[in-house]
Amino acid sequence: MEPFELDPKVDRHLIADEGEIVIDEVRKHWAAYLVPALEVLGSLVVLFLLIWTPQPIDWVISLLSAGLLVHGIWRAAGVHMDRFVITNMRVFRVHGIFTRNIATMPIQRILDISVHKPLIGRMFGYGHFIFESAAQDQGLREIRFVGDPDERGLTIQRVIARSGLRGRPTQWNA
Repeated sequence: MEPFELDPKVDRHLIADEGEIVIDEVRKHWAAYLVPALEVLGSLVVLFLLIWTPQPIDWVISLLSAGLLVHGIWRAAGVHMDRFVITNMRVFRVHGIFTRNIATMPIQRILDISVHKPLIGRMFGYGHFIFESAAQDQGLREIRFVGDPDERGLTIQRVIARSGLRGRPTQWNA
C-alpha cells in the first residue's frame, strides 16, 4: 500500500521500460481554486455571524462554518491532486485524494482536440480540452482549467507529429 501524499507523482504511471517520457505535466489553472477559496472565506463570514446570533443556536452556526471550511479545503485538495500529463506515447489524467483515478488515451487514438475558452477563461488564460477518440467509451474526454490551452494543444499536436502518426516522424530533442 502506498502512503498518502499530496502529490500524485505521475512518474509512477510511466511506462519507463518502453521509453515513455513526460513532455508536459499540467496542473489546474489557479482559477480552479476560486470556488474552494470562496467556500473557505464563506466559512469565516459565517463564523463572524456568531457575534450577532443568540447563544442557543451558536452550535448551528459553528457547525455550518466548520462544514464550509472542511468542504472548501477538500475541494482545493481535489484541484491540487488533479494532473493532466502529456507524454511521447499517450495523454493521461491522474486525480483523486484518497483513491487514485487514472484515465489514459494513447496518442494514436486521439482523433480531435477541441479547446473551449469561455470569456473569463480568455481573460485569465485558461480553457477546457475536449478529446475525441476512436473509442466509443472513453475515460478521458474533458480536461478542465488548462492553463495556456493554445500552447498545450500545440504540444499535443507536436507529439502526434513526432510519433509519425500524422506527418513525418522526427526525433525527440526535448
